[in-house]
Amino acid sequence: MKHELSLLDGTMLVAGSMIGSGIFIVSADIIRNVGSSGWLIAIWVLTGFMTLTAALSYGELSGMFPKAGGQYVYLKEAYNKFIAFLYGWSFFAVIQTGTIAAVGVAFSKFTAYLIPAFSEDNILLNLGFMKISAAQVVSIVLIIFLTFINTRGVKGGKLIQNTFTLTKLLSLFGLIGFGFLALKGDIWHANWSNAWDIHNLSKDGSITALTIGGALGAIAAAMVGSIFSSDAWNNVTFIAGEMKNPKRDVALSLGLGTLIVTIIYVSANVVYTGVLPLHDIANAEKDRVAVAASHVIFGNIGTYVIAVMIMISTFGCNNGLILSGARVYYSMAKDGLFFKRTGDLNKFGVPQFGLWIQCVVASILCLSGRYGDLLDMISFVVVIFYMLTIIGIFILRAKHPNAERPYKAFGYPILPAIYILMGLAFCILLIIYKPQFTWPGLIIVLIGIPIYFISQRNVKHHDETVTGS
Repeated sequence: MKHELSLLDGTMLVAGSMIGSGIFIVSADIIRNVGSSGWLIAIWVLTGFMTLTAALSYGELSGMFPKAGGQYVYLKEAYNKFIAFLYGWSFFAVIQTGTIAAVGVAFSKFTAYLIPAFSEDNILLNLGFMKISAAQVVSIVLIIFLTFINTRGVKGGKLIQNTFTLTKLLSLFGLIGFGFLALKGDIWHANWSNAWDIHNLSKDGSITALTIGGALGAIAAAMVGSIFSSDAWNNVTFIAGEMKNPKRDVALSLGLGTLIVTIIYVSANVVYTGVLPLHDIANAEKDRVAVAASHVIFGNIGTYVIAVMIMISTFGCNNGLILSGARVYYSMAKDGLFFKRTGDLNKFGVPQFGLWIQCVVASILCLSGRYGDLLDMISFVVVIFYMLTIIGIFILRAKHPNAERPYKAFGYPILPAIYILMGLAFCILLIIYKPQFTWPGLIIVLIGIPIYFISQRNVKHHDETVTGS
């Protein structure tokens, strides 16, 4: 692989992969769960703290193993190939491909603001068991286009990533800046007068008081959206093999990128509570909170402003996801855990076959229309693998105490331990109070168990055949 990515490129990949469509939408569901401004901001601060802590912890692992594959490699080194495969399988089956599909459809939905013919309501083909809309076709075309660009080498993908990420960062800071200027005193006072009164706020405006257990469950359910919106920060670890100075720059990219995005996310939600009554946040049409806020800030043109912003955001986000995802399958193939061809690089030095099979699965998920349901429930699995990876830091410190560590986990062992405890609490609360957010993701992971043993049996049989001949 060619070492062509700098610290700026890595930071733009972290920020660009994190910021998709979530920050513009999920706050509506968070408000319906917790019912107050204080808890809305607290959810985003808690998620930001967890994300930043995890990113700073991953910096140690990226310095120890500065090669393609990132989190997959860390799990293999700390545990074994089996645990690493379950992560890679889940990553391929829905974590990365489902996110690519969801972001692609979000791009097409907001494109329809400008070009109504691209609407999800415009059904192009009705097969009886499945309807194919213009929005789905646009999303698939976007995924194919970005995949093609990234098969031509890392330079093209890098140029798109940096351009679109810088554009959306400036746009978001502009939205936040104008939002603060447009804050309405009466709305701010009303929203923050009982900021820590936690309750469910239904779409019809009714309020449901919560027990302590119900409140904890509501917080966990609310964090599903914020964690999904903050995910993909680890994508820079997948392309470590193409960084110019991976031992230093991957860790710095993780820290800088997650810090920038956390500041943006918290600030944007403060703006939402300053320009929209809580009822309007909870009842935003199709949960498009940013559209409602932009209408207040910019007037009638606000809808188009936010539509363009989200198109830019999702375009750049999908490029980062597509660019980095195939590097995981490349590393798995090198270990005999994925299609053999995925371990080959084309003449441009990128895993072309991995990029295209990722494209196929993401496109199928676009057509299925089920990616949204899967992603709502995958945060549980994502956090489990994050916890396992951070526990891996403790394991590797014991197994290889003298190994080279260009960067050591910030706040070790306290901050990594706090993340593990917070992640464990999040998962346990979901299991108890919101089981529907847990079992689908677990089923996807468990399907990987027989696939792993079948693949290893085939590898063993192949090796025996070769040896015998």
